[in-house]
Amino acid sequence: MSISRFLSKYKTITLGIALLALLVVFQLFVLPAWTNQPVTIKTLIRADEASQLQPLVTKFNQQHSDIRFEIVEAPSDSNQVEDLYTSSFLLGNSPYDLVYMDIVWTPKFAAAGWLKDVSDRLGDQEAQQYLQGDIAGGMYENKLYRIPFRSDAGMLYYRQDLLAKAGHEPPETFNELLAISQDLQKQGLVDWGYVWQGKQYEGLAAMFVEVLQGSGAFWVNPDTLEVGLDRPEAIEAVEFLRTAIAKKISPPGVTTYAEEEARLLFQNGKVAFLRNWPYVYSLALESDIAGKYSIKPMVHAVGQDSGATLGGWGLGIAESSKHPDAAWEVIEFLSSEESQREFILATGFVPSRTSLFNDRAIVAKYDYYPKLLDVVRSSALRPPISQYAQASDILQRYLSAAITNKMTPEKAMQSAANETRSLLNR
Repeated sequence: MSISRFLSKYKTITLGIALLALLVVFQLFVLPAWTNQPVTIKTLIRADEASQLQPLVTKFNQQHSDIRFEIVEAPSDSNQVEDLYTSSFLLGNSPYDLVYMDIVWTPKFAAAGWLKDVSDRLGDQEAQQYLQGDIAGGMYENKLYRIPFRSDAGMLYYRQDLLAKAGHEPPETFNELLAISQDLQKQGLVDWGYVWQGKQYEGLAAMFVEVLQGSGAFWVNPDTLEVGLDRPEAIEAVEFLRTAIAKKISPPGVTTYAEEEARLLFQNGKVAFLRNWPYVYSLALESDIAGKYSIKPMVHAVGQDSGATLGGWGLGIAESSKHPDAAWEVIEFLSSEESQREFILATGFVPSRTSLFNDRAIVAKYDYYPKLLDVVRSSALRPPISQYAQASDILQRYLSAAITNKMTPEKAMQSAANETRSLLNR
C-alpha cells in the first residue's frame, strides 16, 4: 500500500472515530439538555389558600430548574378536597405527588396505603424545630407521614376590659367562667357570657375535645382503642355545655353556631368569652373591640389540664408518586423557616415551627404570637385512628342530641360510646 493511500485511509478512520465520538457526546449530553423537561410535582389545594401560596410556588420554580411545582385549585370546602383526593387514589393513577392535608386526614390516608412513610427523611434534630403536637399529628402507627406547614389550635378569647372593670381575673376553670359570665350579665356589661361552636359538624367535635381534656376525660385511646365517652368525666364535660345554655350564659342559638356565627357575636361587643381559632384575632382587630380582648388556653376542671384542639395543614408524599425525591424537595422548601415566615407575614396563619412565634418580624406585625405559643403547646389531638371520620360523625350526632335536650347526657354518651366501640371492633 502506498503512503498516500495509507494516509487517506487513516484520515477516513480518524474522521469516523471523531464523528462517532461526537454522536456519543450528542446523545449523552446535548440531546438530554435539549429534550429533558423538568419534573412536575402537583398537589391539590383549596382555591383560597392556593392563591395565598402562589408567591412561594413562583419562588420555588425560579430556584429549581429541574422541578416544576404546580397547585391544582380545588373547592374551598375542605370536605370536598378530601373527597377529591380519596377518589383520585381509589381510581388509581392519581395525578398528585404531594398531598396537602388537614391533620385529621393523616391516619385515614396512611392506613389506606396512600402515603409514603417519610420517617427517615426528617431527622430528630429537625423534627424538634416543630410544635411537637404537629409532629404527633403526622404520625400513624409510629411512622411519620405528614410534615406540618401551618398549625392551628382552639383557644379562649376574653374581653379583658370588661373583666378589669368588674374586678375579675381571666378564668382558669369551667366554674369560674360560668360565674364570671353571670356576674358580667348581671351588671349589664354583656348580653351573653360564652359562645362556642355547637352546630352538628366537625367543629362541634373539635370544640368538645378541649372540654373532654379539661375534664380529665378522653374520646378514643389510639393505642388501645379504648372508648371513654361514657365515663363520668366525659358526662361532666357535656354537663358544662348544657349548664351554659340552661343558665342563659350561652345563647339558645349556640347549638346552630359554627366558627363565623360565634366570631361575629363576639365582635359585636356583647359577649365576654369566645371559643374559637387563631384566625379570629386579626379579624377582630378591625372591629369595635380592637384592643379590648386577649387570648388564653381553654378553661378546665379543678386539678386538670387545659386542652387546645390541634388543627392545621401539612404535606405528605403520595405513595403513587413517581418522583418522591422531587416531592420531598418541595416539602423542604415550603416547610422551611424562611418560607413559613413569608407565608405567616402575608396571611396571619399560625406557624408550625416554634421559633417563629417569637420571630422579630412576625411579632412586630402580630404582637400576640408569643401568647399564642402558650396556647398551641397545650395541644389536644383528635383521635388519630383510621376510622376518625365515622367516629366523629357518631360523636357529633349524640353530643348534639345532648345539648339540644333530645337526650340526657348519660344516655347520649352511652349510645355514642357503644356505637364507637362497634365501629372500632368491625
